[in-house]
Amino acid sequence: MELKKRDFLQIINDNRGTIRSLCRAYYAHQEDQKDAFQDVVLQLWKSFGSFRGEAEINTWIYRVSLNTLLSKVRREKRTVAAEPLDATHIYIANGRADDNVELLAQMLQSLQGLDKAIVILYLEGYRNKEIGEILKISQSNVGTRFNRVKAQLKSKFNHQSHESKRP
Repeated sequence: MELKKRDFLQIINDNRGTIRSLCRAYYAHQEDQKDAFQDVVLQLWKSFGSFRGEAEINTWIYRVSLNTLLSKVRREKRTVAAEPLDATHIYIANGRADDNVELLAQMLQSLQGLDKAIVILYLEGYRNKEIGEILKISQSNVGTRFNRVKAQLKSKFNHQSHESKRP
């Protein structure tokens, strides 16, 4: 039992950044991110004993993390009214607020469910086939959704960039 606990803690430590990135993608406020992180780790611990090693450990972590976060977001939407997105709540890497990075972060926050998960996994360097395996959808569905999201984001980005340049 102690070996299992030590192995689990090492896996969490090795993948802490990935889990935190996913939590930041779904929650703008730091306290909410911390709560989500704890929920994900708890769910990973609960399912650790049933991990059969058929997938790579990081694929399993993404799958469990995304499913946990998506379920948490759905539960919260049923019980709490959505809070308007405020640019000051968006996480910006290294604390630098570049206008385009801030705008991209806002747009990522606006994505829902699988679309957000697909973009996050793509930004992490996963290919459509791997994303499909993690999210349990077909590779063609990943490609279709990703192309639709890219078009949406590009349109929003161009509109926002154009609006911000007006006098």
